[in-house]
Amino acid sequence: MSWMHYRHAGGADAPVIAALHSDSWRRNYRGAYVDSYLDGDVESDRLALWTDRLSHSRDDRFTLVADRDGRVVGFVHTILDDDPTWGAYLENLHVAHDFKRGGIGASLVVSTARELVERRPGSGLYLWVLEQNVAAQAFYDALGGTRTGKEIRGPFPGGGTAPGLRYTWPDPRRLLRSS
Repeated sequence: MSWMHYRHAGGADAPVIAALHSDSWRRNYRGAYVDSYLDGDVESDRLALWTDRLSHSRDDRFTLVADRDGRVVGFVHTILDDDPTWGAYLENLHVAHDFKRGGIGASLVVSTARELVERRPGSGLYLWVLEQNVAAQAFYDALGGTRTGKEIRGPFPGGGTAPGLRYTWPDPRRLLRSS
């Protein structure tokens, strides 16, 4: 019998988080990110980022992982107090391709909202999603997110820009009630 556990990421999770992150970018961000970057050593770039992030504990951010029987199959990274209007920034949310549509992403967002409510009561939550990523937009719509802005995002690692949509949850406690 398999089980899913949601927990804080640690330094040992950096390689699998980097692999999930780079695979998701390769699958979803073609045309926004430069192909030569996505086809190159994007995983080493992400590994350096995640090794740094997870080796330094900070009070203004957290990374949660979905762990299924000891295998990390998704993660979310949130920066607290990022914007005076929108609140905490859900910077990354990625689920392993073969585990999508199983509720893991929604559970990670709800876990983020729970932690945010505990650590920063009254803070909103927001994120940016590329306009070309219509599946992610449908996901955030289903979670009750509201589109509150559009702007050109980037330049991204390796170069490139693309239109992005801001999704907001002014009261993340609503995510807890809907779970």
